[in-house]
Formats: sequence, C-alpha cells, structure tokens
Amino acid sequence: MTVSSTASNATLAALAHEGGSIGGIILSAIGRYPDRVAFIDGDRSITYTELGRLVGKAMAAFSSLGLQRGDGVMQLSGNRVEVFVVMAAAYLLGLRSVTLHAMGGYDDHVYIVNDADPSVFISEQAHQQRAVALRAGCPGVPRWFAHGSCEGFADFWELADTMEPAPLVSHAASTDIIRLAYTGGTTGKPKGVMLANRSVWMQAVLLMAARGLRPGTRVLCPTPISHGAGAMIVPTLALGGTFVLQRGFDPDRFIDAVKEHRIGSVFLVPTMIYKLLDHPRCATADFSSLELLSYGASPMTPARIREAISRIGPVLAQSYGQTECPSNILHLTPEDHCRADVDTLASAGMPYPGVTVALLDANDQPIEPDEVGELCVRSPLVMDGYWKQPEQTAEALRNGWLHTGDMARRDSHGYYYLVDRRKDMVISGGFNVYPKEIEDVIAQHPSVAAVAVIGVPDERWGEAVKAIVVIRPDVRVGPEELREFVRHAKGAVCTPKTVDFVEALPLTPLGKPDKKALRERYWGSLARSIH
Repeated sequence: MTVSSTASNATLAALAHEGGSIGGIILSAIGRYPDRVAFIDGDRSITYTELGRLVGKAMAAFSSLGLQRGDGVMQLSGNRVEVFVVMAAAYLLGLRSVTLHAMGGYDDHVYIVNDADPSVFISEQAHQQRAVALRAGCPGVPRWFAHGSCEGFADFWELADTMEPAPLVSHAASTDIIRLAYTGGTTGKPKGVMLANRSVWMQAVLLMAARGLRPGTRVLCPTPISHGAGAMIVPTLALGGTFVLQRGFDPDRFIDAVKEHRIGSVFLVPTMIYKLLDHPRCATADFSSLELLSYGASPMTPARIREAISRIGPVLAQSYGQTECPSNILHLTPEDHCRADVDTLASAGMPYPGVTVALLDANDQPIEPDEVGELCVRSPLVMDGYWKQPEQTAEALRNGWLHTGDMARRDSHGYYYLVDRRKDMVISGGFNVYPKEIEDVIAQHPSVAAVAVIGVPDERWGEAVKAIVVIRPDVRVGPEELREFVRHAKGAVCTPKTVDFVEALPLTPLGKPDKKALRERYWGSLARSIH
C-alpha cells in the first residue's frame, strides 16, 4: 500500500467518524412534528412547518445578499422567534451567528461589531437608537436591517418574503465556526469565542441527555435566547416541545405564564429566582406543572436553593459552564439537590457525560486529593479558540486543556465545589481567601437577600475582605452580627473586616453580580495589586 493510499484511507476513516450537526437536529424536528406548535411568541403560535418555511426564507435572503460560508450575521434584539430563525439559517448555511446582549454597553457593542466583521446586522425597533449609533460607529458593516418596521432600517422580512424558501439542507461542515459568542468583558475587552458546528451540536445533545426533558414539554424562557437560554431551544424542538418566549423577567407575568401554558421547564438566573421567591404571589402560585427549573450563569447560594425547593418543589437543576465550553461542564440534577448524605447544595455538580474534568496546579499537574486546583476541561464542546487572539487561545488551551480560571476542589463522592475565580481570590495578610465561601455563609443569614464579597486595599493587610450586603425588606441587622456569623463558620481569616449595606448589587448584562463595578468603587484608579 502506498503512502498516498494510506493517507487517503485515513481521510475516509475520519469521514466515517463525522458526527451530526446542529442544523441536522433542527431539520429532523421540523420534519418529524409538522403540525405541532414550535414557538409561542406573545399572541403568535408558530408550527414546526411554519418555522421551517421561515428558516428557508431567511436562508434564501442571505444567499440573495451574497453571503457565503464563513460570513458573519449579527443581531441585536430581545426575545422573538425571528432571532432563532436567523440563527438557524446561519447554522444551516455555515455562517457565523453573533448576538449582542440587549443590555450591553455602547462601548462593548462597538468593539464587538468592529471585531466580529459581520456582513449583515439585524436589529429591531426597540433598539433603534442603539442600532443607529452602531451604524455610525461601525462603517465596515455593509448591510443593516431590522426585524419588522424600524425607522431608518430596511425590514429583513420584507426581503425574505419576496423569496421562495431555500431547500432545508445543511451546508455546514462539523469544523465550520457557526457561532461567535463574546465573553462578558468584565475583565477587559470582550473576547470572541469560536464555537464550531461540532461544539454547538454537542451542547444540544448533552442538554438532551442530562436535563431529562419530557417529550412534548413546554419551556418558558424570559431570559435572552441570544445567550445561554438559547441553548435550550434545539433540545426542546428535538423532543417535539413548545418554546414559550417572554421579553424580560417579571414575576407576575412569569407566574401567570406557568399556569396558563402548563409550563414543564424553565431556565432562570439566580437573581431572577431570588425575585420570584421574594414576590408576594410566590407562596400561593401554581407551580404544579413544573418538572424542571434550570439555573446557571452564576452560583446560587445554598440557603436560597433550600428556599426554592421548599416553595417550588424538588425540581431544581444546576448547570455550570462558560462561554468557552458552553453551558455544560458540571451539573446537579434534581436528585442531587435532594441528597441528605452529602452537602450537594454548595456544589457545582459532577461532569456532564462527554466532558473530562481535571484539577491542575500552576504547572498543569494534577493536585493532591482535597487540595484546591484550577478546573480544566477536555471535550468536543470546547471552543476552537478566541477570534483573532492566537496568544490568548494558546494560553487558554495550553497542554491540551481548556483552563477555566475557576478554582475548585473535589469530594470523595465525585462532586466538584467551586471555590472561586482565580482572579477573584483575595490575598489578605498572606492568606488565600475565597470570596464565594464567605458569600455562601452570609447568604444563610435570614436577614440577607444578596451578598458579594471582594478584597479592598488595606495598608496593614494588603487586601482586606469586605462584604457588600443587601438586606431583606423590613428587617434589621448590624455589621458586627454578620461578621460574627462568618467568624463562627469560617474563622478569623475569612471574617470581613468591614460590611457595607446597599440597596442593590450592580449586575452584569447577564445577571451576574458585577464585581468589577464593585471593585472600582473601592480601588478607584489604583492598579489591581497589593500595596
């Protein structure tokens, strides 16, 4: 056998091992459930057949604009079915789908648009002013549209409606970068995470495998489908379910929708769950249809998890991931939440199937049992790298591991406990202090609604531990009581030197406590270093 024929056989063998695609899952759902309702969007109900027709029209419109595999399509919009339609069309054509978070800042938006090089930008009337400003600040984008009527912008769907739907065929290879997902930018400029077809497909498959969604389930989504919540759409469609869209989270509208649509599954971020639990209607609301309440994006304190289980039922499931390995690294099932023999509520869970996790030291060597190390990942999920950032890509993927930047420990049962972000660790008086452990303690106090812990500059300690606390309505608690609460649980080193009370914590656009904003209040113009 010649060398060339050996190479040819190897190539053919590799082709035989090619997996599916995210577009393939979408097409199978459209073909399998033609008359079922795929989406409820306000007063609109869209069947699977109608969804397929919309996707075909979007594909035809993009082709008429001259877009080719590898070109970018960017959107700035709230939750609406057209956002997913455009994403699905991009996945099938091998285009790069990029979505801006509607609550993001102008400077970040300008940076992302100019960095991502989209060929088409689609917004909506609700974001008309931002879209106008971006068009002025991003002259390299050749085509600007809107979903529906929007002053100053052509209606993308007027163009699409002039087209015969393109054949619903997937043109994307497994290696095509079909999603460019930008990190939140809480530590500098946002980075574009390159997610291949392989990664997006694997994400959907793992969610189907691990979430236990019932066939035909109805999923309520008030969180942005442009970001993490959008990952639940394809698994829902694959099971013949219905995805119910809301534009933003409001406890009253949420409670009403759960009852009206007999919702089986929801995805919320912890701050939304806290608002729901604190709402007067929560105690009497009908949550009997709920089979799964998934939460993620940031940790939820054990005290409030117990409260949610008590009020809503044993239906909570946690997912820990990051943009670079989207959604699926560790997870806690509803059964995990109810274990009495292990303290699982402080845990991020066990690895998803198909995900290998290791705790490594600074030299990328395995740590000793019971020690804290950086959580590192291997999986087909893992990103291909950072867009236009080869050095940062090499650092994040060094030695064949995705380095998450999260510090964690593993217990004897196999559960992983996130100690904190490596960058969030406070070094106080020479001791390593992990804010999350302190936050979990303070959050158990019955007077506390929310808490964030940071390090602040201190002449004696280098960094001093500070707790910023939101108190529940109509209660009183003093700083010394909370300090003693921590001292009893964690000892003197972890006890906050000071406690500040605030009306609310600043949040990132994704609903996470914005520790960058909190640090700026205390560090000001100082360099982020011990002084």
